[in-house]
Amino acid sequence: MVTWMLILLPVWLAVSAGAGLWYYFHREKAEALVEQARFAKSVAIPAMQDDLRKIVQVIGERNPSSEGAAAKLSAMASMIEGTLGPQNIGYKVEEIRGPADWPLIKATVRGSDSSSPPVWVLAAYDSPAGSPGAEANATGVAATLAAAQALAADKPAADIHFVFLPHGNDADSPIVECAARLAEMAAQPAPAAVLCVEAMGAGESLWLTSHDLSAKPLGLVDGLGKVVGAEVACLGDDADLASVLFEMDLPAVRVATRAQLTPDEDDARLPFAPTVAASAGRLIELIRRCAGVGK
Repeated sequence: MVTWMLILLPVWLAVSAGAGLWYYFHREKAEALVEQARFAKSVAIPAMQDDLRKIVQVIGERNPSSEGAAAKLSAMASMIEGTLGPQNIGYKVEEIRGPADWPLIKATVRGSDSSSPPVWVLAAYDSPAGSPGAEANATGVAATLAAAQALAADKPAADIHFVFLPHGNDADSPIVECAARLAEMAAQPAPAAVLCVEAMGAGESLWLTSHDLSAKPLGLVDGLGKVVGAEVACLGDDADLASVLFEMDLPAVRVATRAQLTPDEDDARLPFAPTVAASAGRLIELIRRCAGVGK
């Protein structure tokens, strides 16, 4: 009897430990797929005006160029997380550590069809050095936040990933390294579209620009805006986020309402909230078309 116990006890311990580990990791995986209750919020001009004022006038310059601007970059990250997180819209917000230790902030709307390629919607939340970055990129961030809030309760076919990047507008920041981190995240499964949102305050109509003329969003823009050549929208410069991501084999499309800012343009004026709200509404419809909402 003692001999049998000495044989069976280690076997039982090994089996029970293995079963315990399987249950633990299976439960973790299942919990990760559970959708938290979220509350959609329609685009509203007062809310848009408040967001733009906070980003441009309260937070202001946000980049690693100085201690003060770096603190504002962290404040911007906190505002994004607070707006979308459990206490407000209800997203499970992920922080992915990027270069120089500022986070890429991610919130996801799960799709109903796991075989549908996902849609990624990006906005860089920093600003150029010496500027509060109204069009580069307060309007892009505010429009993307509005889209994430409006789509929170949608039932798309494909996953929609909203990602806010800490580097994209300050020329001395690690923009390429940040884009590479995003490219790693978006590589598998291959995305249906990568929408890079910036400069949304110049008008209601969307300008879509891509190096890939077969990019899915270009064929879905009817009634929302137009396709614009890169030489017009990006001023012949391949330094915009969409161009950088395209070089990393992602189907990136720049979504804006104007060309890139030139270095000598003043970018401190508070954007006109009704215009940004209107362009955000068109962005929301474009995302829905890309993700197959209602299909």
